[in-house]
Amino acid sequence: MSYTHSAYYEVLLMLGGALLAAPLFKRLGLGTILGYLAAGVVIGPLLHQIRDGEEILNVSELGVVFLLFLIGLELKPSRLWSMRHDIFILGIAQVAATGCALAGLAWLSGLADAPGALIVGFGLALSSTAFALQILDESGDTNRPYGRRAFSLLLLQDLAIVPLLALIPLLAEQAPQDPTTAFEDFLIAVAAIAALLVAGRYLLNPLFQVIARTGAREAMIAAALFVVLAAATLLQMAGLSMAMGAFLAGVLLADSSYRHELQADVEPFRGILLALFFMAVGLSLHVDVILSSWAIILVATPVMMVVKGTLIYGLCRLAGSPHRDALRIALVLPQGGEFGFVLFTAAAGGGIFPQSFASLLIAIVTVSMALTPLAAGLTRFLRSEETREEMEEDFDGAGADVLMIGFSRFGQIAAQVLLAGGREVTVIDSSTERVRQAANFGFRIYFGDGTRKDVLNAAGIERVRIVAVCTHRKETTDRIVDLVQAEYPNAEIFARSYDRIHTLSLRARGVGYEIRETFESGLLFGRKTLEALEHDEESAQAIADDIRRRDEARLELQAAEGISAGRHMLHSSPVRPEPLLKPKRKAQAGLEGEKAAP
Repeated sequence: MSYTHSAYYEVLLMLGGALLAAPLFKRLGLGTILGYLAAGVVIGPLLHQIRDGEEILNVSELGVVFLLFLIGLELKPSRLWSMRHDIFILGIAQVAATGCALAGLAWLSGLADAPGALIVGFGLALSSTAFALQILDESGDTNRPYGRRAFSLLLLQDLAIVPLLALIPLLAEQAPQDPTTAFEDFLIAVAAIAALLVAGRYLLNPLFQVIARTGAREAMIAAALFVVLAAATLLQMAGLSMAMGAFLAGVLLADSSYRHELQADVEPFRGILLALFFMAVGLSLHVDVILSSWAIILVATPVMMVVKGTLIYGLCRLAGSPHRDALRIALVLPQGGEFGFVLFTAAAGGGIFPQSFASLLIAIVTVSMALTPLAAGLTRFLRSEETREEMEEDFDGAGADVLMIGFSRFGQIAAQVLLAGGREVTVIDSSTERVRQAANFGFRIYFGDGTRKDVLNAAGIERVRIVAVCTHRKETTDRIVDLVQAEYPNAEIFARSYDRIHTLSLRARGVGYEIRETFESGLLFGRKTLEALEHDEESAQAIADDIRRRDEARLELQAAEGISAGRHMLHSSPVRPEPLLKPKRKAQAGLEGEKAAP
C-alpha cells in the first residue's frame, strides 16, 4: 500500500499544516484564515502532495453549512424579521449595483461578451460567507451593528445564487427552460421550505426531548448533525442551497430550550470543516492559470475588490451606517465568494464561456479571498466611537445580566427576584423535565450541562455580569466554580452552598458571594416559631439577627484558620450565643456545630 497517496496520509498532512500555520499566522497578526490558505497552497500547488483539491473542497463546504446553522441559532424569527430592510432592500441593492458595475467593466475590457459579462459581474458580486463570518467571529464583532449589517448582505447573496443559476440556461446557447418546468421547480422549492417549517415547528423539539431523557450524549450529537444535514439536503434536492437549508433549520430552533446544547455539539464540526474549507481553497489554486494570466489577475483582482468595496461603502452610508461601520463592512466583504465557484463552473458547462476562462475567474476569486484577511486587518486601526451603552446593546439577545446554572427550587426563587427587579436571566439546566416546565412559564431556560466549557460559551458566559451557580450537589458546584475561575477569571460568581463546610470551601476559592441553601429559611422558621410561642416580633427578630451575626463571625474565624480547623470546630461542642431574653427562654442557637449543619 502506498501511504503517500492514501486518505490517511492526506488527513495527516492537512492536520499538520493547520497545526503549524494557524498559530503562526495568528501570532503574526494575520489571522488563522490566511494561515489555512497558506498551508493549502504549500501542500498542494507547491509540494504536490495532494492533487484532488476540488474534491476536498466539495466535502469541506459542509463547514459553511454548519456555520449557517449556528448563525440561524442566534437569530430568532423576530430578530430576523427586524433585519428585513437590510436583507431585502440593502442586500438587493448591493447585488444589483455591484453586479451591473462589474459586468460593465468585464464587457468594456473585452474579457467577455454580454451574456458572459453578466455572469462575471453577478458572480463576483457575491462575497464569501465563510471568510467574512469567520473574520467577524474572530474579532468578536458578529453582534455589533456593522457585523449584523454585513451578515444581512451575505444572507441576501446566498439567496441570490438561486435566480443566478436559473439565469444560465437563458443566457446559454440552448433552448430556454420550459415555463411549465420552471413553475414546477418553483413549487418544489416552496414545498421543501414549507416541509422544513412544519418539521421545525412540530417535530424537532419533541425529538430532542426524547433523546435528552435517555441521557445518551452520543445520540444528542448524532441528532444535531442529522438535523443540519437533513435540512441542507432537503433544500438542495429542491434546487436551493444547502447553506440556506441549514440556516432555516437554525432559525427554527432559535427559540428551542436545546439551542445552547445544539450549538455546543455542532461547533467543533463547524470549526474543523471550515479550516478544511480554507485549506481546500489553497489546494485548489490553479498556479498554472495564475502564471499564464498573472497580468490579468494582477489588475482584475484589486480592481474588483476596490469597485465592490466602494459600492458597499456608499450603499451602507445611504442606509444610515456611520463612516467607520460602512468602511468596516466594505473591508470585510470585498472578496469573491464560494458560490462564485459554482456559478462559473455551471456557466462554463452551459457554454457561456470556455472552461479556461472559468479557471481564470476562480483564480481571481481565490486570490481575493487570500487578500481579504489583510484588508479586514485594517479595521483594527479604526478606533471605535461607540459609547458603552451602544456596546451593551450590541449583545442584546446574545446573553443576559446573569447566567444561572441549575434551576431547582432554590434557583427558581432567586430567578423570580431577579426578573421582578428588571434583570435578564439566562438559565441552563440538565433536567429535561425542569426545562420543559420552566419554559412553559416564560423563563429563558436551555437544556445543557453547566460543567462543560462549550455549553457555557454557547450560553454567553463571556458577556454576563454574574454567574449564579445554583446546582444542588456540592461536587457539581465545585466543578463549575473551578471551571469558571480558570477559564473566565473576570466573571463574578455567586454560589449556592450545601452546608457549612462547603461554605468555607467556596470562600477559600474566592467566590463573590455564597449562601447555605437552608440557613436563612431555618432562621425564619425559628423566628416564626418563637412568635407562635408568645415572643413579640421585635425580640424574635433580634434573636435571629444575633445568630446571623455570630454565625458570620465564626465563619470568618474558621476561614482565617483554614478549612481543616473549621472542620474541627464543626465537630466540636456547639458554641451558643449569649441569651437575649430571660434564661427560661434562652435561644437555642448556634447549633450549626453539629455534623448536619445547614
